Amino acid sequence: MPFHTSPDGTRLFHTDVGDGPPVLLVHAWSLSSAMWEYQVRALVEAGFRCVAMDRRGHGRSDVPGTGYDLDTLADDLAALIDHLDLHDLTVVAHSMGTCETTRYLARHGSSRVARVAFVGAMTPHLAGAVGPAFVEAMVADIVADRPRWFHDSAPAYFATTGTGAWVSQALVDDGVRAILTTPLEVQVACLRAFTGTDLTEDLRRIDVPLLVVHGDADASAPIDLTGRPTAELVPGARFRLVDGAPHGLYVTARDVVNEQLLAFARGRDAAWT
Repeated sequence: MPFHTSPDGTRLFHTDVGDGPPVLLVHAWSLSSAMWEYQVRALVEAGFRCVAMDRRGHGRSDVPGTGYDLDTLADDLAALIDHLDLHDLTVVAHSMGTCETTRYLARHGSSRVARVAFVGAMTPHLAGAVGPAFVEAMVADIVADRPRWFHDSAPAYFATTGTGAWVSQALVDDGVRAILTTPLEVQVACLRAFTGTDLTEDLRRIDVPLLVVHGDADASAPIDLTGRPTAELVPGARFRLVDGAPHGLYVTARDVVNEQLLAFARGRDAAWT
């Protein structure tokens, strides 16, 4: 099994498939690298090498009691990139992953990174936009009955009454089951870290091309609080709106998302239709 060790000794799981220019996929809050199955397939078939890590506390990685702040998580990414000696990277991140990727660039620079794509960005500072009380109310609901909270949130996450109406109940249920394998304390620590950290200045310092792909039906990361301001903070960023897409657009709008990612990884824009 492919594992590497973080600076504090945490053992982290990663996958590494395909040959060609490397793409690093950074997963969402409470999920794992397995969430990227539709993107990995498309990228590998197009001639790319796909690397994806399970964040500490998630998937098959160790579950330490500490290290869920963005600085440590960014250092975990750096440890993987150094371990595999990756260069000229295209980094693709979703949700919480956009926050640790932003902090990685701020802490470690862009010498190994050629370009970055944010899908359903959670940057720049969600708690600053909605207020810390909103986040703490969410924490309280999750602590009280997290199976119910995630079950009730799933229809909006996949837009099952809208553009994601084609998504099967089995797929939705599988996502909820995957989320519930992440320990509660890890979920809470990560939620507070990525919503509560102001990444405004980190974003302003990004010096590689950035693509922001966001749906206007994103209930988890409302576009006017996250995707749009993120693109506005990064000089020259490209913003791509996906009509009717929810936070789970890597599933529900996978063809559109994959088209954009493939074109971006090749160093050009996809036609927007």
